Amino acid sequence: MSLLVVGCGYLGRRVASLYIDRGETVFGTTRSAERASALEAIGVRPVIVDVLDASVAFPPVDRVLYCVGYDRSAGPSKRSVYVDGLRNVLERLPAGVSRLVYIGSTSVYGDGDGGWVDEETPALPITEAGRICLEAERTLGDSGVSTVVVRCSGLYGPGRIIRRTLIERGEPIPGDPERTLSLIHVDDAARASAAALDAPSPGPLYLATDDRPVPRREYYQVVAACLNAPPPRYVPPAPGSPEAARDVVDRRICNRRIKAELGLKLLYPDVTVGVPAALGGVG
Repeated sequence: MSLLVVGCGYLGRRVASLYIDRGETVFGTTRSAERASALEAIGVRPVIVDVLDASVAFPPVDRVLYCVGYDRSAGPSKRSVYVDGLRNVLERLPAGVSRLVYIGSTSVYGDGDGGWVDEETPALPITEAGRICLEAERTLGDSGVSTVVVRCSGLYGPGRIIRRTLIERGEPIPGDPERTLSLIHVDDAARASAAALDAPSPGPLYLATDDRPVPRREYYQVVAACLNAPPPRYVPPAPGSPEAARDVVDRRICNRRIKAELGLKLLYPDVTVGVPAALGGVG
């Protein structure tokens, strides 16, 4: 079996490592020759491409994981990368691909009003980023292969701890600390991705998140304790700021279906075990 990881970055390289450990052939795309060398060092066969390149060509593989992130410094807009880039890749998928797993985002849902969100909840994004993510998902209808969407809640892990800098400095954190935060450790997101790639007959959509959504306050307290930082302080976000737009989000993402149907077993069921592990690792 062989796998192509389109966007072999923070999440993608961890998925790649799972398959390399099984002895499978894994290709991974990157736009950088330097990152290509780093991928080669962990056993990935690098493919240096830009998803927006109309001449892009991919090696023949059995399965594809699409998890392209947005690099603000690269130039193109988020919509161009997420929607046009995906469409470009779909038009050039190698023949013989039997499964494509697309890593999406729970930002496609509304504010949640503190309630639970599952696969049956209508996608009604309230942010531009969420609308772009949903538009990209709808592009998948033209892929012509078995496609599974895995919508991840907020990713964290080694080298990626939300609000770490503010907490370390003891600076106030903008936002309501009582609103709910749904997260998943990157290693568990990788396991969720693999479960969707491997399943004989998966459903079209799964939500990947940990077992226990928490108040933001609890997450910040766990991070501060791990960093030996001062107790977190909070301030209202500035009106019209990106923080203010995000502050309305208050949803509890449910992982019941992906655990029941795909047998996902989490290494880090909540932030009380995931954050200490992440801060003890290397980013």
